[in-house]
Amino acid sequence: MATITPTRMVLNQMKGRLKTASRGHKLLKDKRDELMRQFMDVVRRNKELRTKVEQGLTEAFGALSVASAVMSPEMLEQALLYPRQSVALNVSFKNIMSVNVPVYDFRTKTAEEGDIFPYGLAQTSGELDDAMTALSGVFEDMLELAQVEKTMQLLAQEIEKTRRRVNALEYVMIPDLQKNIKYISMKLEENENSTKVRLMKVKEMVLQDAHHYKY
Repeated sequence: MATITPTRMVLNQMKGRLKTASRGHKLLKDKRDELMRQFMDVVRRNKELRTKVEQGLTEAFGALSVASAVMSPEMLEQALLYPRQSVALNVSFKNIMSVNVPVYDFRTKTAEEGDIFPYGLAQTSGELDDAMTALSGVFEDMLELAQVEKTMQLLAQEIEKTRRRVNALEYVMIPDLQKNIKYISMKLEENENSTKVRLMKVKEMVLQDAHHYKY
C-alpha cells in the first residue's frame, strides 16, 4: 500500500473516487454486454452471408468451368477482355456503441442489366451467361460480407478493450480504494479513541489540581 495520509479530507476524496469508479464500472459492464449482443448479431449475419456467398461462387465457377469446356480459350478470353460495366464503391461509417464501423455501398456505371455481359450473346455459350449472371448476383453479398467481417473485427477489439477496463476497475482499482478507505477509517477511529483517552487524562489531572483528590 502506498503511503496515505489518514485524514478526513483524504477519506472523502477516496469515497468520491470509489463512487465514481463504481458508477464507471457499471456503465462499462453495460457497454460490454451490449457490445456482445451486437457482436453475436453480426456473427449470425456473417454465417448466413458466408454460406450464401460460397453457394453463389460455387454455382458461378461451375458454370464458368462448363463454359471453358465448350468454348476455346481464345474465344473465352476475347469475350471477357473488354467489360462494359464498371462499379464505384462508396464507404461511409455508422456508430455502434462508440465504434465506427464501415458501410459499403456500390453503384454501377449504368443501370442496364444487360451490361454485365461484355460480349455479344450470339457468339458465346449459355453457360458463360449463367456464370456472369451468378457472379453479378453474388457481388452485393460479397460486399456485405466484407463489411460484416470488418465490423466483427472492430467490435471484437472494442469488446476486449472494454473487458480489460472492467477487470481493472473490478479487481484492482475498486478493491484498492475499498482497502484504503478501510485503512483510513480505522486510523481515524484509533486517533479519535486516543484523543478521548488524552482528554480524559487531562480532565482527571485538572480535577486533581482543583480538588486535591484522585479521580
